[in-house]
Amino acid sequence: MLNKRLCVAAALGSLLLSSAPFAASPRHGNLMAAHQLMEHAAEKITAAQKANEYDMGGHAQKAKELLEQATVELKQATEAANDHAEHEHVEHAK
Repeated sequence: MLNKRLCVAAALGSLLLSSAPFAASPRHGNLMAAHQLMEHAAEKITAAQKANEYDMGGHAQKAKELLEQATVELKQATEAANDHAEHEHVEHAK
């Protein structure tokens, strides 16, 4: 049980730490909002797990893992948008 809680804490920690690209790119407000909603969802899932004292057939943990994957995708989307904006800026400067 302690091991499972440590894994959950690590997953949530990685979600929270991964917000750095969003904070550095305030012009991506929709991506930032989506990221914040995913963080909130992960927190609610953890609260449900604690309240139920049951792993819910592994589905709650799987949902948190999928949220973590979605966070990675949002980070990559932000980076792609930043790369595109830099490319556009260079093109306009010519």
